[in-house]
Amino acid sequence: MDPILLGKGVTDDIAVTLLPRFGNRHGLVAGATGTGKTVTLMTLAEGFSRLGVPVFLADVKGDVAGLAVAGDGGEKLAQRAAEIGVDGYAPAASPVVFWDLYGKLGHPVRTTVSEMGPTLLSRILELNDTQAGVLDIVFKLADDRGL
Repeated sequence: MDPILLGKGVTDDIAVTLLPRFGNRHGLVAGATGTGKTVTLMTLAEGFSRLGVPVFLADVKGDVAGLAVAGDGGEKLAQRAAEIGVDGYAPAASPVVFWDLYGKLGHPVRTTVSEMGPTLLSRILELNDTQAGVLDIVFKLADDRGL
């Protein structure tokens, strides 16, 4: 399998790649604001997807939803691809399935109320702090009683 290109320096011309066999089930991408965490995650997701590896991303803010649509490309992007030695660059969409708790704007997520737990259920129902606290107590009582 070809390595996944994560990036390449313009000044030192050193490619940073990930050999797919060293890909793990879990990973952590950390850094300060603007350091490229989201782009790195998108690059990894695209690379594994091209290799046929299913990828699950929890995209709370919607930052990586653009993987579903091919980019515009453009002159600057083509120039950067040429500078770092990416041969045959062409914008392409990745296969994406959006999950939707309500089942209206994407694939419905099927689960039980007890599997969701009080925290997620409180967010879905848009409960205030007092209501969420009561729901938390109800879940704890049900758990204590084996319900």
